[in-house]
Amino acid sequence: MPTVEIDPDELRELTGHDDKDDDELREDLFALGLEYEGATDDGEFELEFAPDRLDRLSVEGIARSLRYQYGDDRGVYIPNTNDAEWSIEVDADVPAERPYVTGAVVRGLDLDESALESLIQLQEKLHATMGRQRAKGAIGVHDLTMLKGQVGASGGEDTPEEKSDPRTETAPEGDKSVRYTGIGRNDDRFVPLEAESDMSPEEVLAAHPTGQTYADLVEAYERMPAIYDDVGLFSFPPVINGRRTEVTTDSRDLFIEMTGTDQWTIDHMLSIVCYALDARGGRVEEVEVAYADDAPGEHAGRTLTRPDFSTKTKTVAHADVESMLGVDLDGEEVIDLLERAGLDADTGGSDAGERGDGPGGASVDGLAYEVQIPPYRVDVLHPVDVIDDVGRAFGFNELEPRYPDVSTVGGRHERSRLERATRETLAGLGYEDLLNFHLISEAANYDRPNVERGSDVLGGGEAPVIQEPYSEDYEVVRTWALPSVLLVLENNTHRAYPQDLAEVGFAAERDDSLPTKVAERQTVAAVLARHDAAYDDAKARLQALCRAFDADLETPPTSHPTFVDGRTAEVVIDGESVGVIGEVHPKVLVEYDLEVPVAAFEFDLDALQ
Repeated sequence: MPTVEIDPDELRELTGHDDKDDDELREDLFALGLEYEGATDDGEFELEFAPDRLDRLSVEGIARSLRYQYGDDRGVYIPNTNDAEWSIEVDADVPAERPYVTGAVVRGLDLDESALESLIQLQEKLHATMGRQRAKGAIGVHDLTMLKGQVGASGGEDTPEEKSDPRTETAPEGDKSVRYTGIGRNDDRFVPLEAESDMSPEEVLAAHPTGQTYADLVEAYERMPAIYDDVGLFSFPPVINGRRTEVTTDSRDLFIEMTGTDQWTIDHMLSIVCYALDARGGRVEEVEVAYADDAPGEHAGRTLTRPDFSTKTKTVAHADVESMLGVDLDGEEVIDLLERAGLDADTGGSDAGERGDGPGGASVDGLAYEVQIPPYRVDVLHPVDVIDDVGRAFGFNELEPRYPDVSTVGGRHERSRLERATRETLAGLGYEDLLNFHLISEAANYDRPNVERGSDVLGGGEAPVIQEPYSEDYEVVRTWALPSVLLVLENNTHRAYPQDLAEVGFAAERDDSLPTKVAERQTVAAVLARHDAAYDDAKARLQALCRAFDADLETPPTSHPTFVDGRTAEVVIDGESVGVIGEVHPKVLVEYDLEVPVAAFEFDLDALQ
């Protein structure tokens, strides 16, 4: 889970509650869903949080949530914005792979060392989550006083050479602007951060440590993304900024630009950053983003005003609030709790269920609320998310458990019985039981275990894709469980061997013949990692497992790219091919930094019924 480091003294200052000691702060943070993981050498809190609340990636965002929890703030807060003095001109040379840009100006900041560190941490955490390691969105923060806006003041027309050179193009007279464009890999030079001499984009990618880290993001680009002011190139997104505009504790006015592959993502990343700087006393100023008529992307010919602090609305039925939380509340109490959660609400008086907004689409007559969601809340996708906020404002510790008002007695489902029996049998065979996430990255599901996507081998099916993942680590639903178990081995290389691990878990593949378009299954994956692990060891364990369920096992030879040829077999249970068993290929072992042999198997759980 993501972690963030915050100074408790700074948190007390930003909340205005200097009376809170560390123990009280930890309790209040836990009520928000932020778990204390320990203290750093500098005495900062290291907090683990759910990756949905990205507005809490900074001490400023956490302080804002605490002020709502304490009742010091109420309702939706929208920062005041000054009219735009600056614009970002987007021309036709911008790489089509990265066509979107957004920006803002923030003035009047007093950045001490801790405030600057918080801004840098927020930038990097947003890169790792919403920005998907800068691939989907990248943030550039610059000292505004070091920028010289491109102002058209010559009065004459540009020469053809000037029109084609992004270093000489000018904005309309009277406008301060920077220009987002594309250039050749060696067309221009600038001094990047942490460098002493000027470099071309190609040299940055080849020789600069940051450039080497993010070179793969622009590897396939014909032209490199570049942002110019009247002095010259000052930003090479998504890789690195120029040293000329570096932000320091002496910086008072900032220019923020973000480029990416999705406008929604970078706009919401910008909102989170602007709210954090507003909490530091900064004054947010709008920026006009002007797309040329022939610019790539859907905004060609349009001018956007950013940041976008517009709110969105969710309709929530009162009956759903009471049903999910298990408490009786009147309308005024619900509105009070919503305002204490940082939301605004009015009674819509309509049936939320009839409009399909109620959980499960149930039709519930009665009161409903029109809830306003602030722009930094990227996590609110469904009315259930709003009800969760109501519950936190009410206090989950204040909820009293009660028996459901039903006359039947629950029992374990037959599938659950099978899963439990399989886990217990595997534990008896010496395996340690695992519980991994069902979501995984595409690379971890296919590339790292050496499986081609769309192939007919186990794990090669089309994975269901998550449209808006919070992290590149959770892009798809896994098609098999063995990659997840191998990841555990990779993370445990510092521990002693043998490591015998097994998981009974969920996997899925795309199947257009089904109403849901997804075929779901429970799968059994197990590995033996030790100095003498071999095919025979894995087969002996698998035979014992099948024998416990009175199932017949056959293992005819086969091939699979994850395993060694000649040491791989099908898993055939009661005459049906349901999986694969073998010794993991050395190429795959190297991929996971494993220095001991690994023998593994995976098969469908239903085969043991």
